Amino acid sequence: MRLFREFRHAAFRLEVRTSYGIPDEDEPYRRFLAGEDPGLDWFVPWLDLMREETGTGKRVERVRVIDSPPSDYLRFELWGTPHNLAAGEDIRFLAREQAEAAGLPDYDYWLFDARIVARLHFGEHDRFLGVVLSDDPEDVLRHVQWGEAAWHHAATFEDYHKEHAPSL
Repeated sequence: MRLFREFRHAAFRLEVRTSYGIPDEDEPYRRFLAGEDPGLDWFVPWLDLMREETGTGKRVERVRVIDSPPSDYLRFELWGTPHNLAAGEDIRFLAREQAEAAGLPDYDYWLFDARIVARLHFGEHDRFLGVVLSDDPEDVLRHVQWGEAAWHHAATFEDYHKEHAPSL
C-alpha cells in the first residue's frame, strides 16, 4: 500500500487475468455468484484509499482486458466498477483480442508515475503471491508504452456497458 500513498501523479494498472483469488473477496464473490448482494464492507478500505488519493489530484487508471462473454469473476468486477469510478478511479475495458493484437503482456502490473513498475505474481487458485518492483528505465518505458496502447484502444465503462449489458 506504500506505493499507493507515495505516488505523486498517476498510477496505471493493466489487468489481464480472468480471475483473482483475493481472500477478502472470497465471501462477497460467493454471494455474487449466488445472486445475492455482495455488500461493500470488504471493498470500503480500497475505495477510501482511492478517494483520498484521487482527492488530492492524483490519477488512478486501469485497463481491464475482458473476454466475450466475461468470466464470472470479470462480471463481479463489472458489478463493482461503478463504486471504483465513484471513488475517483478511471477504469476502461479492452477486448482480449485487441490486447493480443496490440502485443500487450500476459501479466498484470501497476505503473507508478512512469517511474516504477510493480509486476504482480499469482499462484495456484489465482492467489496473489506478491510484487516484483523495477525502476529499470527500459523496463519502465516498455510498460509505459503498453499502458498507452491499452488506454488508447480501451472503452470507458459506460461505452462498454452500453454495448454489452444485454449479454452480461
